[in-house]
Amino acid sequence: MDGFDDDDDELLSAVEINVENNGGRVSDEEKTVVVPEDFSFPFEAYDIQKDFMKELYKCLELGNVGIFESPTGTGKSLSLICGALRWLKDYQKRQQEELDSLLAASGTLDVEKENQQKANGNTELDWIAEFAEKKKGEENIKRIKEMQEQRLKKEEKLKEIKDRIRNKKRKLDTAFDDLMEGAADDVRKAYEAEIKKEEVIEAARLDKNGIAKEDEDLLLDDYCSDEEAEEKNEEDEIEDHIYYCSRTHSQLSQFVREVMKSPYGEDIKVISLGSRQNLCINSAVKQMKSLSLINDACLDLQRNKSSKGSKKMEPSTKRQRSAGGGTCPFYKQDNVQAFKERALVDVKDVEHLVDMGKELKACPYYGTRLAIPDAELVVLPYNTLLHQSTREACGIKLKGNIVVIDEAHNLLETINNVYSTEISGAQVARASSQLGQYESRYRTRLKAVNLMYIKQILHILSRLANSMGGMIGVPADKQTISSPVASLCTINDFLFRSQLDNINLFKVLRFCKGSQISRKLYGFTERYQNEVKSSELEKKETARSAVTNFLKSISSKGENSSSQTTSGKPTDSGSPEFEAVVMSSPLMHIEGFLQALTNADKDGRIVINKQSLFSKSSIKFLHLNPAVHFATVLQEARAVIVAGGTMQPADEFRDQLFHAAGVTSSRIQEFSCGHVIPSNQLLPIALSTGPTGIQLDFTFQNRMKSQLLDELGRLLCNVCNVVPGGVVCFFPSYDYEKLVFSHWEMGGVITKLEGKKKLYREPKRAGQVEQVLGEYSSCIKKCGTWSTSKITGAVLFCVVGGKMSEGINFSDELGRCVIMVGLPYPNRHSPELKEKMDYLNANFPKDKDGHLPGQVHYENLCMKAVNQSIGRAIRHRGDYATILLLDGRYRRPSTVSKLPGWISKHLQKMDRFGPAIAAISRFFGDKKKP
Repeated sequence: MDGFDDDDDELLSAVEINVENNGGRVSDEEKTVVVPEDFSFPFEAYDIQKDFMKELYKCLELGNVGIFESPTGTGKSLSLICGALRWLKDYQKRQQEELDSLLAASGTLDVEKENQQKANGNTELDWIAEFAEKKKGEENIKRIKEMQEQRLKKEEKLKEIKDRIRNKKRKLDTAFDDLMEGAADDVRKAYEAEIKKEEVIEAARLDKNGIAKEDEDLLLDDYCSDEEAEEKNEEDEIEDHIYYCSRTHSQLSQFVREVMKSPYGEDIKVISLGSRQNLCINSAVKQMKSLSLINDACLDLQRNKSSKGSKKMEPSTKRQRSAGGGTCPFYKQDNVQAFKERALVDVKDVEHLVDMGKELKACPYYGTRLAIPDAELVVLPYNTLLHQSTREACGIKLKGNIVVIDEAHNLLETINNVYSTEISGAQVARASSQLGQYESRYRTRLKAVNLMYIKQILHILSRLANSMGGMIGVPADKQTISSPVASLCTINDFLFRSQLDNINLFKVLRFCKGSQISRKLYGFTERYQNEVKSSELEKKETARSAVTNFLKSISSKGENSSSQTTSGKPTDSGSPEFEAVVMSSPLMHIEGFLQALTNADKDGRIVINKQSLFSKSSIKFLHLNPAVHFATVLQEARAVIVAGGTMQPADEFRDQLFHAAGVTSSRIQEFSCGHVIPSNQLLPIALSTGPTGIQLDFTFQNRMKSQLLDELGRLLCNVCNVVPGGVVCFFPSYDYEKLVFSHWEMGGVITKLEGKKKLYREPKRAGQVEQVLGEYSSCIKKCGTWSTSKITGAVLFCVVGGKMSEGINFSDELGRCVIMVGLPYPNRHSPELKEKMDYLNANFPKDKDGHLPGQVHYENLCMKAVNQSIGRAIRHRGDYATILLLDGRYRRPSTVSKLPGWISKHLQKMDRFGPAIAAISRFFGDKKKP
């Protein structure tokens, strides 16, 4: 019996570990990792790619937090795919083997137990006692069997769908193909007409409800349940997930295309997530002005059908929000389920998912969310992962799973930006006006508790306006502030000064969420937009309030009032003041600000910016501690990988994000590799003097000097004489680029440059960027790299942190030389930056060289911008370029150490221009040789 009990305990222990902690991190005692040699890389992998995949595999197996740097052009995405998916397949195989072994062991132990009972002659009471002791183990064994059955059923169903799709294609004979070819246009047109008909009907339904006589839909709800919560899936999530996220949808689509081309593309189950703005196929919803309104319109469609049904059956019941049902033609359970199954059959990006949604008449937004439990690789945008409420609403469960964050060089700033928020005086004034009019119209029909909270919100809005130097009841664009000033304070100080410290913001926010007051207010404003806008924008000559005027206007139903506009348009729609006031739903933004005020006092600051006009004044919540929100990700996930082309300086990830969130140094794993290009294809130079020996000192005190600007012009002319193709020149700011360009125009430098290369300048407006890039590229291609014509290429003047410093690839002839003018330090006198530096100084120790963490952060902001800009060149193994860092400060060891390793180890520090231009000439001369 003793031996049996020991075996039984061992079995139960093994079962509990593998079921309850499935996917958990490996303990210190078990850190023995066998790393495979073969990762099914589709090409002959470079050594750095092999090293990348091996280190990644090890990091995932050990459950570590990894910082991975691999320069753009080295196959980083494919290395991530092959390394991570190889680990996932190996892990799943091991888990299955362990489950099979446990089931086999349980059967063996049952036989041994029966034999021992017979031999020992156990009584019935002994048997009952032993049965009770083993009950938990048997339940776990049963759970394992159920998990296996679920897995097999899902795999068989996906295989059946995949086979059915393939068989359909295979069975089409030639005659049928010919028939369909002739009927294709008619079939397609009929289908599109059917979709349009449904959408038109749905849009008409919205319009009809929008003018309901009794305004029942505008009254606040009595009770709220979480509308975003999905019906809980009772099945256990038995799949192991890798969550991959990046900054933009284009980057995510590119990653999915890489997965398609990889050896894992046939077997891996992938789903791409996106916002309703990207995935919605209902044109009546998608035409809304903002993402928040699209979200609310979508939820409205789900509520209305059940709400209308309940009213018909039980007219006396209270209005309640329902999560079930819906009237959107694309939100039908069978269709969405079919979408989910088809989505997992093969790899699809967002565009393919949208097309499939239209084909199946199924909502891609809910279909993709429904597919998460069965997927192995989930591809999603930054904000969906980083924002906790969004993550939970999407049903993303991190526990025991892998998180990979690509393009993570600005991760800390991104997290802070996600949780920072700002409201303007115009928003506060408009929200107060709308809410006051709403309260006056429906006062007699609202419950006392709703009226109480409305009055509390109106009081909060009044205090917020006072904090910005304004007041409620006077048009925001008519209120001038005599002493514009920016000030900063803690959250608690702001609440005290604004006299909001006695209000329970948590209760107010629960009311806002439960009653959906922002959505109701938006519907009210849209329905009576003529009266509301007139009330807000007309110039009042009497002391009557906006509310009084509005009530007068809506009380005269059927009468023609000369004070009202007959069109839905404002009287002065072109004025900036009107544009600042008219917005979709200002109370939604203000709710977000109130939520920010509930953060811990030490994790953020309030910035009050009083402008000359109250409408332009603002209050901003500045989030300072990214670790407080990222800690959940680090604690729940099995392993977290942050990766990018330029992850230097990496110390801020370790100190401000990982260590601050409680991650130990032993769990942090770093990997940085060089470039795939040979050393003779890159020439980086840190240059401290110009052609006439003038020091290149672009500090704030010297950068405006005429002699320095002239020297920079002479230097650029010399460079253009020896560099073929494209030259990309980065300036610290738009203002400085404008100043330099104007100085060169007056001094004749521009004319000299145009004699060798055509000049282009980065536009401030995002819509013009593609046009400028297209013209720049076209010019260089026409000239030819080694053209004998007078014009040898083009120069593109860019701005650090602008549209062209990230995400734009200047490969081959487009970027043979990248020039960085000075060091792009941010404005040190900015209240926000100053507060961030003070926060770091107060909460983190000095570095090993004795520098304050605030100063280190200041340096890091500059060098990250530099690294992103100079990383625009060298995009593949056959590319080559020179990088010129123009400032004596680039010679400092502390600055060089923050450059990417593949650049810093080849950096040549030169204090004379002659040897530098000679080296550049030889570099390109060698490339010209056959």
